[in-house]
Amino acid sequence: MNIGKEQVEHVATLARLEISEAEQATFSRQLSDILSFFEQLKGIETTGVEPTATVLEQTNVFRADEARPSLPVEQALANAPRPDDGYFGVPRILEERET
Repeated sequence: MNIGKEQVEHVATLARLEISEAEQATFSRQLSDILSFFEQLKGIETTGVEPTATVLEQTNVFRADEARPSLPVEQALANAPRPDDGYFGVPRILEERET
């Protein structure tokens, strides 16, 4: 499968990345190689192979979910650059969209 520079540029725009022409060419080639490898994987016979999430024999390794005391709001926001009514103030990143 071939990924063109236009598709790489589109993905970079969606990710808000600026990439050069040389990077577009490199990423286009690399992504095409990755997709070609997945095409090869499609040809492997997997009938009778049990799906796994990991190759190691593991069970739930997480601790029990128990409520416990946390930091007071004032202490959590003590070093925040812009505390705002008990919340962390962050810059807005949403844009207006044309419909």
